Amino acid sequence: MSGGLHRATKTNIPSRQLGIDSQVADDAATLAHIDATHATADVRPMLVEVSGRDRPGITTGVLAILHRGAATVEDIEQVVIRGRLTLGFLVGVPPGANLLSDLLVFGWEHDLNIEFEPAPSLPSPHRDAQVVTVLGPELSPGQLERITGAIADAGGNIQRIERLSRYPVWSYEFRVTGVDGPELRKYLVSSASDVDVAVQAEGLYRRVNRLIVFDVDSTLIRNEVIDLLAAEAGTLEEVSAITDDAMAGRIDFEKSLRARVALLEGLDEAAIERAWQNVELTPGARTVIRTLRRLGMTIVLVSGGFTAFTDRLVEELGVDAAHANKLEVRDGKLTGALTGRIIDRAAKAQLLREIAEHREVPLDQTIAVGDGANDLDMLDAAGLGVAFCARPLVADVADTTLSLPYLDALLFLLGIRREHIEEADELDPSFES
Repeated sequence: MSGGLHRATKTNIPSRQLGIDSQVADDAATLAHIDATHATADVRPMLVEVSGRDRPGITTGVLAILHRGAATVEDIEQVVIRGRLTLGFLVGVPPGANLLSDLLVFGWEHDLNIEFEPAPSLPSPHRDAQVVTVLGPELSPGQLERITGAIADAGGNIQRIERLSRYPVWSYEFRVTGVDGPELRKYLVSSASDVDVAVQAEGLYRRVNRLIVFDVDSTLIRNEVIDLLAAEAGTLEEVSAITDDAMAGRIDFEKSLRARVALLEGLDEAAIERAWQNVELTPGARTVIRTLRRLGMTIVLVSGGFTAFTDRLVEELGVDAAHANKLEVRDGKLTGALTGRIIDRAAKAQLLREIAEHREVPLDQTIAVGDGANDLDMLDAAGLGVAFCARPLVADVADTTLSLPYLDALLFLLGIRREHIEEADELDPSFES
């Protein structure tokens, strides 16, 4: 490389080991000699790595030396783990600059390790970067080893790792280059069956999702509302059997829905209120809705259940809208029939498209979350389809799965840190834990 330092190995001179001024002077003189040797060379790319105990002023001090030496800064990355600093600069060193000796003296004065090595010119931005999000109730070294091993086996290179949360689940985000998404996902799925793994293309759309559609029964809430109504009608066993067949894809959804609703004939409206009192939100549901609202996202419920419940959820959670099936009521009692548009598998996907078009949101910027076979088309149509605690039929084909029963884990797939969620709650005067 023209103008490089021409060293076979990197210079590693831990400044805290120099001990005395004379030693610093000797090493500084050596580095100055190298600079003088290449005084006529072009600007030399150099990687500068700083490590040691973190405290205020370190980054500022290094930047001041670079400024005085007329160096250019092409890249900076810094991380602090438990008070230990790792700081890297990719810099352009001009001919004759005395930067290296100045940096060594700075390191000695502040008890820091300073390392240098020649670097290639700043590479072109990676356009094939993938974001791998890993989630589990805990993430052991062995589980993380399988993740990183699968990335390596796929030909990927990890550029960055960041922890997003410790509870209700542990989650990490890996930025990976050198491999496309489908190939990477194939390796990860075969190697990491005991954790949840999502693979998404890094890019603008991942940061600006603007529409999210939730299924309701067994997704936003833990119940199947038709089972709650069937319990009131005394037909729970028959209805539950049909529900299981429908969610597993063994029977057409509309046919199953009409058969189940027929078993509710004669139920009075007061039973709906009693059933509503038994509705239980999925853990994390309030957190995920609250956080997505703060981010300005449009939130819509699209349910194969009933408006008698989704309308109440809209009011309680503050979501933008809901679409569901409407039970026919006559003289204060359910007739066992439905009125209006049937919200089945095809209708859910069509509603997603209609809402996105009405809100002028590209489908690439939409998310759909669901658990059953009637969610499959909706999950496929969305930019990101998430199978939440889903049946195997759904989990096997969705973009990604969340098997842990915490709906706010969805936020980690969007790169949102638990600390930021809590900070937003603390700053919100209307928030009540």
